[in-house]
Amino acid sequence: METRIIDQQLGVLRDKILLLGGATEAAVTRAMDSLINRDSELAKRVLDEDTIINQMELDIDRMSIEILALQQPAAHDLRFVISVAKITPVLERIADHASNIAESVLVLNSQPEVRQFVEFRLMSTTASEMLQAALDAFTAEDSQVSREVIKRDKEIDENYKKVFNQLIEMMIDDPSTTTSAAHLLFVAKHLERIGDYVKDICELNVYLREAVFIKHGSRT
Repeated sequence: METRIIDQQLGVLRDKILLLGGATEAAVTRAMDSLINRDSELAKRVLDEDTIINQMELDIDRMSIEILALQQPAAHDLRFVISVAKITPVLERIADHASNIAESVLVLNSQPEVRQFVEFRLMSTTASEMLQAALDAFTAEDSQVSREVIKRDKEIDENYKKVFNQLIEMMIDDPSTTTSAAHLLFVAKHLERIGDYVKDICELNVYLREAVFIKHGSRT
């Protein structure tokens, strides 16, 4: 009976974190769509829905603590609960970065439009694909896919460096673009940090599957 109860609870916990992951994915996608399409209403939606994500994080935290305290899981079940407890705040931070992007969009839309930078779309696409793959790997407990996702962070870093240099040059060449360029720099940095957080999720996926920590070791 005890095993059946904990299995049910772990199943609910899995469902909850996948819902949080889906909400986080949507926040990132909407934030970047609001940037690319200069859509202030969509940016406001991202900000409004952040409170829902925060509540989802609290619910998962509460359930994780209850399972640890009342069911005393061992071995794989324990690793699963620990992984969920660590992944949950990472997802919430990713959603916070999406909200920060949305806030920058509202400022940018109050300024004259500046030229588009292809790197933002590339960074956004890569970050979204990495996040979706990381969550799928969590569900499948696929450590090999997680290791491959980690490698993709280099794509975001490379595009971040490119757009950073372009924005600095734009500010130098045309000081009137300083406000817009500064907020675009913020957006680029938020995307770069999202890539880093997805790596953290993948490292926890490896821990869940293999019971090894790779954060300070080889990621390949």
